[in-house]
Amino acid sequence: MGSVEADGWWEAFRRSPFFSATVLVLILGVAAALFAGSYTFAMADPTPHRVPLAVVGVRDSPELLAEMEQAAGTAFELHRYSYDEALRAVEEQQVFGVLDVRGSTVRLDVASAAGASVAQLLEQVVVQVGASNGVAVEVQDLKPLQRGDPRGLALFYVSLAAIVIGFVGAIQLSVHARALNPAERIGFTAAYALLGGFAIIAVVDWLLGAVRFPFIESWLILALAMFSSGMVFTMFNALLGRWAMVPTWGLMVLLGNPSSGGAVSWPLLPSPLGLIGAWLPPGATVNALHTAVYFGGSQHAFPFFVLAGWALLSCAVFWVWRDRHPGGRPAA
Repeated sequence: MGSVEADGWWEAFRRSPFFSATVLVLILGVAAALFAGSYTFAMADPTPHRVPLAVVGVRDSPELLAEMEQAAGTAFELHRYSYDEALRAVEEQQVFGVLDVRGSTVRLDVASAAGASVAQLLEQVVVQVGASNGVAVEVQDLKPLQRGDPRGLALFYVSLAAIVIGFVGAIQLSVHARALNPAERIGFTAAYALLGGFAIIAVVDWLLGAVRFPFIESWLILALAMFSSGMVFTMFNALLGRWAMVPTWGLMVLLGNPSSGGAVSWPLLPSPLGLIGAWLPPGATVNALHTAVYFGGSQHAFPFFVLAGWALLSCAVFWVWRDRHPGGRPAA
């Protein structure tokens, strides 16, 4: 008798609004812990992991590199070049600095735009080793950050805005424009992505003057980021219904943003995050924007393939399972 009453109570609870509210309470509690934990794990104590470094003129000074590695607490990934080759490697973002020892002078060329945290680490290590050996040290920044972004975080915030507003826009379409048919939903997602990318550039560049963007390229990157983020939510909305926010938040915010390399450069991230980040929309957005703003002549196709791949995959999955999407309206 007691078992029947318990089953009846459970069934009544499952059909009541209290069931969904209770599940949401549990999910939000876990999400809060994971949110704080993921950002703390990635950014609170950045540790170098094999920083790529170009080497010029130190073939006879291995002890200097050994002291630098000991001071940095990591092994450098060394690439021996001529100086002109090393400059090209910096421009293509293959290395984070150029170490040149000629005679009694140590010269370090860094690129803050490629990673301000890595540039700071390299400068500290070289100055420390030079002082301990009584060697003169000269540091030059080949790619300084723009005046309105002295810490190199503006592009991370811009990318974060594009990703978050991208899926929040899709959520709002699912709530306030529920009757949109699949093709219309994709079209309006593209529309707010184009407008949102334009608005971000207008505020950050033209109004605040924090970062000078190459307009067309940056607009395309931000619009593609917002569109891919919005379509990822739309895809999960078709597959999982009202719980679509859970995997979207996990993919874009809990995993994607801490591993994007925007706040902490990838050589300082925990190794798994450094590998994963470039394959997710937040990391691809940061990479494409950094190159567009600071390394305009050496843009890579990979970030665009990542963003376009997520957008196409999401659109395809949504289209195949469009009948499961909670929105839409009957055909006339």
